[in-house]
Amino acid sequence: MMHEKRLVIADDLYPLEIIEVCQISPNGESIIYSVQTVDQDSEKKYSHLWWVPTNGGETTQLTFGKQSDKNPKWSPDGKWIAFLSNRLDKDQPQIFLLPASGGEAQPLTDLNGDFGEFNWSPDSQKLVVQFRQHDLEDVERKKDEKKKELGRVSRRITDRVFYKLDGYGYLPRARYHLWMVDIQSGKTACLFEDEIHDETGPVWSPDGKSIAFFSNRTEQPDLNPDIIDLFIYDLESQEYRKIETPQGPKRKANFSPDGKLIAYIGREGLKADYKNNELWVIDVENERSAVSLTSTFDFNVGGGVINDIGSFVTSKPYWTPDGRNLVFQVGQLGRASLHKIGFDGNGLETLIKFDGVVSDFSLDAAGDNIGYIHGSFFDPCQIGHFALTDSHNQILTKLNQSLLESLDLGILEEVWFEGSDGNPLQGWILKPPGFDPSHRYPSILEIHGGPLAQYGYFFMHEFLYLASQGYVVYFCNPRGGQGYGEEHAKAIYHGKWGTVDYEDLMVWADKVEVLPYIDPDRMGVTGGSYGGYMTVWIIGHTDRFIAAVSQRCVSNLISMWGSSDFNWSFQQIFDDKTPYENLDVLWQCSPIKHIGSATTPTLIIHSQEDLRCAIEQSEQVYVALRNLGVDTEFLIFPDSPHGVSRMGRTDRRVVRLRAIGEWFERYLGE
Repeated sequence: MMHEKRLVIADDLYPLEIIEVCQISPNGESIIYSVQTVDQDSEKKYSHLWWVPTNGGETTQLTFGKQSDKNPKWSPDGKWIAFLSNRLDKDQPQIFLLPASGGEAQPLTDLNGDFGEFNWSPDSQKLVVQFRQHDLEDVERKKDEKKKELGRVSRRITDRVFYKLDGYGYLPRARYHLWMVDIQSGKTACLFEDEIHDETGPVWSPDGKSIAFFSNRTEQPDLNPDIIDLFIYDLESQEYRKIETPQGPKRKANFSPDGKLIAYIGREGLKADYKNNELWVIDVENERSAVSLTSTFDFNVGGGVINDIGSFVTSKPYWTPDGRNLVFQVGQLGRASLHKIGFDGNGLETLIKFDGVVSDFSLDAAGDNIGYIHGSFFDPCQIGHFALTDSHNQILTKLNQSLLESLDLGILEEVWFEGSDGNPLQGWILKPPGFDPSHRYPSILEIHGGPLAQYGYFFMHEFLYLASQGYVVYFCNPRGGQGYGEEHAKAIYHGKWGTVDYEDLMVWADKVEVLPYIDPDRMGVTGGSYGGYMTVWIIGHTDRFIAAVSQRCVSNLISMWGSSDFNWSFQQIFDDKTPYENLDVLWQCSPIKHIGSATTPTLIIHSQEDLRCAIEQSEQVYVALRNLGVDTEFLIFPDSPHGVSRMGRTDRRVVRLRAIGEWFERYLGE
């Protein structure tokens, strides 16, 4: 019997189950993955490990309890699964080992600090771990209940410029270093003692004799963040050497099967974030031999698509066992697809491409099978299996199936149109459930953050919720974002925020406004972060929108400098000059300069603990609009980071969505 479908509501965030990461087993017969759930009573989020066979059998839950079990990694011999868990201390995860044959997980480490990436040695006897120790005074305070309750007395910053991070807080004094963990004894050893430099992204050579890693070894890494180099650490001599590569950011290294080559993702050049990330290969014994395999394709290697359920996971490039090809992700045209290319840069081939994303993928030891996270606009995540032998692609899980099948999610239409300079632009129109083309609907323009990002075919609960409220929701990727080549991304560099990006958005609004089912007198606009910037910019330059919602905005590029966790680095977009060298450009590009013309009723949303765009950015807008007599309200979320819409406590995410819906209903409702 068919059941009538219902509308999406804000509270649907509670039952949503989200796959965080996955990894295929060495023999290719199963995939392990972690699933995050929300306990509505306590508002806590928990993660557990699950297992699914690649032949399409039933899924099995491996871990249980009120804890977070994350980042599972198969040992190369297939006997063990290493993962992070906070089951012993909710504030301090440790690495645990779970027998693949069954049994209880046992703690392996007993460290105080933050775990980054970790990887198994080829013989399955050791782990190399990226780890950062907590400050001793913080560790000791946790042991004293009175001191713990009082909290830290003071904090003195002496040697860092990047000293805080949104979603984390103030950083400890220690840097990330590489640690060795013995599987049999659990003994740990730090490979580096350095107060200035981090080591990140460790990977083993196939013979287990060395470890490749990345590090910024300049005298002041915080003032030269893009100078990241590739190094190899020799375990026998305990010495490391730099591999000469083109200057620029790098990540996600992987040795070729014979150990002679290393592939990595990176871009050439400093202070040029608009450039595509490319796939590089270098001969470890041939200095300055690095070659980009993808430079001629003008696409972004490892790029993802914006969503509001978590983070897109970029995986390292994987070599095929014969060392002849590499498999990697590409973010392009609102999608994230999977491709293969020869180690010489020839033979580019598309493996998996659909209206959606391929997140976190891995290959089995034989190179015959790929496990990955499959996501789309109407389905946040499933586990997928792709057989390289016959190109058979199969979805193995049915997460959220009963919920999704009960919802009327509307209709999504892709639209290509010309921007203000005749440039091709891609957009989407989400029509509400029960859409009637003869009816005239209110509409909401959604603007993405970044700006180096892209909207597309990935789950956006916010959009589905607003469509269920009866709005046509439309969104696009204006110039300044990624996914459409370097010139598209570069278009707003050198002090051009609020120029062609604004023009592209207005052309998009023009196109939607004249559609026969759009009511031109009931148009709204919203966006977060850079999207918040554009929202405030828009209300200062046009009154075409009847209502606006600015979320976690940037409004004043002068006060943004130094107050953000990214602090001075924002100047790179604006001719790489400080405010005291570039005051006129930064002020001209600041929405607060133009706020005096605003008349649009605007709801302002910001998190109190936002370290990316400090709350003072929204405070300035709120006070200005109040001073102008413009109808405005200020919604503040305590104890929440910049990414509250994706990572925030669920009750706060629900309140946020309802507030947005209520604000637009007040001004756009019939």
